[in-house]
Amino acid sequence: MSVFRYTLLASVVLPAALSTVPALAQQAPFPADAGESDGADTIIVTGRVQRLYRAEQTTVGKAAEDPMNIPQSVQVINSELFTDQGARDATDIYRNISGVSFFSYAGVTFRGFRQDQSFYDGQRGNPFIGFSVPQLFNIERVEVLKGPAGLFFGPGSPGGIINYVSKTPSDTSSLRMVATGGNYDRVGISAEATGPVDADGIITYRVGGFYEAMDPYRRNTTNKAKIADGAIAIRTNEGGKLTLQATIYDNYLRANRLRGVLVDDAGNFLTDIRWNANEPTDFLHLKSQAYQARYETSVGDRVTFDAGVRYFDAREAQKYHEPRGLDPANPDLVRREFRDQIRPVHGLSFMTNATARVDLLGMEHKFQAGADWYDEKNVLDSRILRTGVTSLSLSNPVYGGAAEGDAARAALLPFTTTDTRTKRQGVYLQDQISLTRSLLLVGGVRYDHFEDKVTTSTGGAVSNRSSYRDGDVTLRTGLIFKPLPDISTYVSWSQSFEPQAAASQDANAGGPFAPVTGNQVEGGVKTQLFEGRLQANLAAYRIVRRNILQVDPSLPPVNGVDQLAPIGEVTSKGFEVDLAADITPDWVLLVNYGYNDTRITGTVAGQAITNAVGDRFANAPRHKVGFWTRYQFPVLDAAFAFGGEHVSSRISLSGQSVQPYTIFDASITKGLGFAELLLRVDNIFDKVYAASGFSAQSGHFPGEPRTFLAELRVRF
Repeated sequence: MSVFRYTLLASVVLPAALSTVPALAQQAPFPADAGESDGADTIIVTGRVQRLYRAEQTTVGKAAEDPMNIPQSVQVINSELFTDQGARDATDIYRNISGVSFFSYAGVTFRGFRQDQSFYDGQRGNPFIGFSVPQLFNIERVEVLKGPAGLFFGPGSPGGIINYVSKTPSDTSSLRMVATGGNYDRVGISAEATGPVDADGIITYRVGGFYEAMDPYRRNTTNKAKIADGAIAIRTNEGGKLTLQATIYDNYLRANRLRGVLVDDAGNFLTDIRWNANEPTDFLHLKSQAYQARYETSVGDRVTFDAGVRYFDAREAQKYHEPRGLDPANPDLVRREFRDQIRPVHGLSFMTNATARVDLLGMEHKFQAGADWYDEKNVLDSRILRTGVTSLSLSNPVYGGAAEGDAARAALLPFTTTDTRTKRQGVYLQDQISLTRSLLLVGGVRYDHFEDKVTTSTGGAVSNRSSYRDGDVTLRTGLIFKPLPDISTYVSWSQSFEPQAAASQDANAGGPFAPVTGNQVEGGVKTQLFEGRLQANLAAYRIVRRNILQVDPSLPPVNGVDQLAPIGEVTSKGFEVDLAADITPDWVLLVNYGYNDTRITGTVAGQAITNAVGDRFANAPRHKVGFWTRYQFPVLDAAFAFGGEHVSSRISLSGQSVQPYTIFDASITKGLGFAELLLRVDNIFDKVYAASGFSAQSGHFPGEPRTFLAELRVRF
């Protein structure tokens, strides 16, 4: 292992040394096709820079559209960047997205607001339920629409949405295999193949498999991830295609239903970040499967139509020890409880969209209309053993012993079952009017109907039932002005809404209540200068979130239930800068910066708003910076990369300080003729830091220490 480690350490030093020799950059013209193969089964690492990781189109607005014509900030992270950065899951790419930072598990802080919802190919139905993080093996690109997205996606957080776009069959035959190794006993292998089935290419296929295992730095932990993915695409007519896809996931995480590590009020860890409240017998096991069909067609160059259906079925089982804060009698001991939880979830969604370009009154209109429908059943069976659970030392944790019987004693308790049924239906219409060649007006309206039901029972005896149904209208309008074809300026106003929790609609509490609303004003500039070799985007925004329910102390309780009122308001404002540039034909640079100030601007004295402490929001940094630069040497058939991230100070859910951090990583990619080798190191200086804060009882989530990764990639 020492030889392997020294080889990887070399990838830290060489990029810094070589990046000081810009005169070596080749000034050859950009190739027309910046592919990865020269046609002779030779892997090359020198053709990817000219792609600039750019996306000419995005489907984050449900229909294919040039990002320059969307009056909101949009970012697209494509598979080339995944490959160059060695990204494995969603947490590996957050540093590339301005305005987005890690919160917990798969949750992020998005323009100041916590957001846990993800979409797949424009539809609801995230197979990574609960506490598992989306994997990227079968993902072609990640699309990020910032700000309220109610027009296209219905109920959701006003911070924005993340849409994962799946890999689909290709008309070109290829086979790619990857072997992975690294510290913490990381080993893995994956393969994916695609191409035509018949000589005419009417039917194409894609099949892939992924396996990776490692023992992370937290004590007792082991991660094993498996993905099997297959798809068939059938050309049904001229311009029409039907794609059928199935994906199976199996994530086994031993002792890895992780909380944080306890800290003092200044945010200093009270013990080594390897500390873990979980026993070696604890686990989280997610098994899920997703099936979808998508039909797309066009009628000439003026009309497009697509329809999709997606079904997923997931089951997450977990048994773990939850930290419950320090023992008042002994500050070296952390109290614990044992939790046994099973979460089966399944959902079915439908979606259809159509666009038509029509000339009216001398102006071109691009009409877009669509509808979506979603039905989900989410059940949580939970039993918690709160007494008799052995506390764990911070300084000298001893696992096993009396704690081994916790699962057996918990099994004697009845399950408390929370059965949540969710239904969403929505229809929308948008018109994009070309007032002139350089002036676009966009306007849209959507109506959503929603229904939520929650039933709680213990040992089969129902203790509470609540349900609520309602509807709401969301709007979006924007004006886009293009003084030049490669410069787009815009201003927009957009809305979102979130239904109140069904349990809060109790008539005794004053319900029913209108949804929480989000309204955003945003203005910005998008550029694609020098034939697209320089992309610089600037966006400034102000989001106001209203109708947040709080206890109204001026009203007396009714039947023992506190009266609620929609008197909470939060304002988020900030700006974001994203820069992507081909500095030379061999040197690419990505930089993003986000500033955000999220504060409570309306409340009742003494009342709290979820995820806020005082007038500030938890895990909402004022400043976040990310960068990535890659320099390639054609003469060496090699590329060197260096990147980093800075996140400013934050507070946790308990008001404890979360200290700022800055980390760096680097990599070398070398062509070997028959293959390509990536050597990568993350957190070069092995900085100890908190990726996010949580609570005083559970501590902060520590960031990963220095990590090494090697990938051998073979493509045919």
